[in-house]
Order: sequence, then C-alpha cells, then structure tokens
Amino acid sequence: MVEKNKIVVFQDRKIRRIWYKEEWYFSVVDIVQVLTESPTPRQYWGKIKDREFLQLELSPIWVQLKLEAPDSKLRLTDCANTKNMFRIIQSIPSKKAEPFKLWLAQVGYERIEEIENPELGQNRIKEYYELKGYPKEWIDKRLRGIAIRQELTDEWKNRDVKTEKEFAILTNEISKATFGKTVGEYKEFKQLQIKNQNLRDHMTDWELILTMFGEKATTDITKETNSQGFEKCKDSAKEGGQAANEARKSIEKRLGKSIISKENFLPKQKEKKKLRP
Repeated sequence: MVEKNKIVVFQDRKIRRIWYKEEWYFSVVDIVQVLTESPTPRQYWGKIKDREFLQLELSPIWVQLKLEAPDSKLRLTDCANTKNMFRIIQSIPSKKAEPFKLWLAQVGYERIEEIENPELGQNRIKEYYELKGYPKEWIDKRLRGIAIRQELTDEWKNRDVKTEKEFAILTNEISKATFGKTVGEYKEFKQLQIKNQNLRDHMTDWELILTMFGEKATTDITKETNSQGFEKCKDSAKEGGQAANEARKSIEKRLGKSIISKENFLPKQKEKKKLRP
C-alpha cells in the first residue's frame, strides 16, 4: 500500500508530498523555502508563478491539493510532480539547485514505479551523472551503492531508528570505522562544501566500493543479530564498518599506499579559475 501523504527530508528540511494520479506531487512552497531560505516562501513563489508562467500565458504545471498545514488542518496547496518540479526549479536561482535535483530524482519515484520497473529511477539518476561528466564505470558503482544504501535504511526504519539525526549518527559510525573519518571530516578532507555537496558523488572507485562493503556488511550483521533499536543498530554499524576497515587495510598493504583520497569531481570549478584573466 502507498502512503497517501508523506513527508520527505532534504538537508534536515521537511518537504510535504502526496500520492496523486499514480505519482508523487510535492509542495511547491516547501521546495521554494528549501532552495531560497526565504522567510516568506509563499510570496516568493507567487512572484515566480506570475513572472515565469502566468505572464507568459503558459498552462499551469501545478495543481492544488490538500496537504496538512502547520495547524494540522488540510489546506489547498500548490503541488507539482517530479517532472514539473524540475521546470519550476529552473526558475529559482539557488546554490542548492543541483544537489536538490539529484535528491528529487531519487525520491520522486521512490518505491512506487520502481516496484514495477526498477530501471526507471536508475535511468533518471544515471542521466544526471552522465550530464555531469562522470565515467560510466563510476556511475555503475554509484547506482549500486544507492541500492545498497536504500536496503540498509529500510532495515533501520524497521528496527525503530526514527530520526534523521539517528540515521546520520549510524552513517557516521560506519564511515569512521571504515575510513577513520566521519562524513563531515571526510568532506573537509576532500575540500567539499559541508551542506551542498554529497560526499559519495566525490568518492573514487575504491572509496565507493568500501562504502558499499561497510553498508552491506552492516545490513547483514543487523539482520543476523536481530538488532533492535538505535543503540543495537549502532553496535552493528560499528561492526559493519570494521569489516570494511579490515578489507581496506588488506588492500592498502598490497598496494603499498592509502586508498583514502583527496580526489574529488570538481574539475570544472578548477578549470574556471584557471581561465580567469
């Protein structure tokens, strides 16, 4: 059964969505607030709606659906499906636009159309990475990593891990055990923006493989030990990360060098700096 109303989270910000006409529709105002951090997102969206769509006499690409408001009452709210939200995002200048598009691609068809045809969601994400210039071999690993991560988070949800903070702590336990760094520390190491850039999008092949190793090991250990609740899942996360750490050290011993790399996928930014007079 599909939950008719559900909240999803992007960078700790809640976004309302509703199942309508066999697909997810997202609250436009919620997304505008996330991208702009405007104190008056409704007014901001009103100006965009008028300037970019209504003045041009374009057909509306949103519909009004009833979503739960802060006062717990259902109120009509402008909503758009994944495809049309991409069009709306194009009209909003924001540093968060690119990471948000990737997030939206991942959650737009989450667990629904993919049940019938799993390739739909994967193809959308694959196209995103191809447009960004990632090599095919890397993309294949990244997609596999997304599937393994989803399996793990589903397992945590079923074992009474509830908050985004708890998910973040468990993820950090795996990362620290595997690489000796939390996610935040790893981002600093790779010189990434802490909030706006996804660490996994800047990992090398070996780093992605070991991340998958640690998360898959954590999933299986969690199942085998029947870990229940946050603290028990935390113990399993440490064990899964430790298994990946042992594999990492074995590889490094044979290679004679560390496979923890400062390499990232920010070549275009570096090239722009060089081209400036």
